Amino acid sequence: MSCFSHLFKRKSGAQQQDDSSSDYFTGSENITRYSYRELVRATSNFDQANKIGEGGYGPVYKGTLKDGTAIAVKVLSLHSRQGAKEFLNELLAISDVAHENLVKLYGCCVEGNHRILVYNYLENNSLAHTLLGSGHSSIQFNWRTRVNICIGVAQGLAFLHDTVRPHIVHRDIKASNILLDKDLTPKISDFGLAKLLPSDVSHVSTRVAGTLGYLAPEYAIRGQVTRKADVYSYGVLLIEIVSGRCNTDTKLPYDDQILLEKTWRYYDQGNLEKIIDSSLGDDLDVDEACRFLKVGLLCTQDVTKRRPGMSAVVAMLKGEVDVCTDMISKPDVIRDFKDLTLRSRATSSTLLTSIMARSSPLSSEETTRTSITFTAISERD
Repeated sequence: MSCFSHLFKRKSGAQQQDDSSSDYFTGSENITRYSYRELVRATSNFDQANKIGEGGYGPVYKGTLKDGTAIAVKVLSLHSRQGAKEFLNELLAISDVAHENLVKLYGCCVEGNHRILVYNYLENNSLAHTLLGSGHSSIQFNWRTRVNICIGVAQGLAFLHDTVRPHIVHRDIKASNILLDKDLTPKISDFGLAKLLPSDVSHVSTRVAGTLGYLAPEYAIRGQVTRKADVYSYGVLLIEIVSGRCNTDTKLPYDDQILLEKTWRYYDQGNLEKIIDSSLGDDLDVDEACRFLKVGLLCTQDVTKRRPGMSAVVAMLKGEVDVCTDMISKPDVIRDFKDLTLRSRATSSTLLTSIMARSSPLSSEETTRTSITFTAISERD
C-alpha cells in the first residue's frame, strides 16, 4: 500500500473512479485529488512555455482547469529523493491551513510515480523575480506597496507560529518563496521544509536545510529548529524589501557584499536612511522605513532571546508598539559555505570535548554522529 493512501478518502456519494478528482484529502473538505490526465491537459502536457519556476523540489507550471481556474502545478522530480519527503511534508503542513498571506493548496496528484501539488496561481511571480531580480519588471514597488508586503508576510508567519496548532516553522523564508497575487498581496509558499512544533516543545533537532543568506546562524550550525529561525530569515527579507537589493551581492566591494552587515554599519553610524532604496518616490516615509530596518536588525540578533516573536513584529511594523532599540546589537551572519563549515566544525569539536569530559570514550560510529550535516542547504537564489 502506498504511504500516501491513508491520506485520502472518497467524497461522500461520489461515483467510484480510478484516480479521479473526486478524492479528497483526509481531514479537509477543500483538498482535491486530481488525476494525472487532468493536469497533463491543464498544462498542455507540461509545455515548457507554461513553466513558471524551478526549485530543488522540481519544476512549477501554470495550468488552466476545465472550469477556467488558473492553477500552479508543482511537480516532484522523479530523480529527487529528498523531494518525496518534501511532498508529503508539504501536504501535511498546509492541507488544513488557510490565511490571506499563505498560498492556497487546491489539491494533489498521487498516481503511479507522479507526485504533484496544485496551488492557486499567483499572477505576479515572486519578490525575488520582480523586486530583487535583475530582469525588467513593470511592477511599481512604491513605499506603500512595500509596507503592505512586509506586514502581510509578517502576519502570515505570525499565524503559522502562534495560531496554528501544532505551530509551523517554515524553515525557508526568502524572497523567492514570497509570491504576489494580482493585487500584490504577498503569499508565503513552499512548505516542503516546514517542521511542526508542538506547543510544549521549544525546539526540534533536524538536518539543516534552507538558503544561505537567510539561515539563522544557530540553526545552521547546531541544527536546532525554533520559531526564532524563521524570525531571523524574515528580518533579512524585511531589509531586502526596504533596500531593494539582495542580501548578498558578490559583485560589490567586499565590505558591501552582505546587506545585513552594511545595514548594521549604517545603523551604528547613525546613517540608517542610507540603506533605503534610492529609487523610491514621493510616497516614501523615511521614519517608517528606518523603523522597518530597525525591526529587521532586531529580528537578526545573534542571541535568539533578543529576537521578537512574529506577533510582536507585526505590532512594531504597524507602529502599535515601539521598537526596543536598546536590544539591537551587531547581528550574526554566515557569509558563505566556507564560513559555515569552519564554524560547524568548531561547534562540533567543542560539543565532542564536552561529551568526552562527561562520559566514556566514544566509538568512531558515535563520534561521527556529533558532526552536523548541511547537505540540504541551497545557495542563494
